[in-house]
Amino acid sequence: MSFEDIIMLQNKVGTKVYNEVAYGSRRSADVSKKKRLNKNRPVEISAKKPAPFIRQVVPSRKPMRRDPRFDDLSGEYKPEIFEKTYRFISDIKLREKEIIQKKLKKTKRDGEKRKELQFLLKRLENQERARLSQEQQRERELQFKRQQREQTHHGDHPFFLKKSDKKKLQLAEKYLDLKKSGKLENFLSKKRKRNAAKDRRKLPSHKTS
Repeated sequence: MSFEDIIMLQNKVGTKVYNEVAYGSRRSADVSKKKRLNKNRPVEISAKKPAPFIRQVVPSRKPMRRDPRFDDLSGEYKPEIFEKTYRFISDIKLREKEIIQKKLKKTKRDGEKRKELQFLLKRLENQERARLSQEQQRERELQFKRQQREQTHHGDHPFFLKKSDKKKLQLAEKYLDLKKSGKLENFLSKKRKRNAAKDRRKLPSHKTS
């Protein structure tokens, strides 16, 4: 086909249609598309074309945070090992308690300051009681496991305590501890008052006309 015939054909069918037939419709589009060297780099858009209304935004990589308490990488939580490792915290709290007690003896006129120190002292005492209670509970469980191993060793069937039975044993030991320390009557008196207050709240209120 001569050059004149090509010009006549382009004029007849149109340049766009001629190019699609002669060179293929996807050729120019494939050439214009450039692959990114890195998928995290922004997309290059030609300045000759208007930017689309909705563009693909590359998400920024946020640093992953992990909580060692709930992460398998930190291993299994064992209270006895944790207590030994962080024993120094209990020693620090004991020193804080002694400092607060000394300040309380010196602070007599400032009522607001004294009230604040009493609150801090009460909180430290509650934390210490909770820690000792947890230690006693762990010791009871370890002792019970030793008994189970001995029973298995002698050919007996091990006895497994239910949660309700463990609670009863815990209350029985608490009762014995209070009795030894002479605080049982005070504890029972407070408990009776709390139960009486609960019963009064449950009673229907009588409105006076």
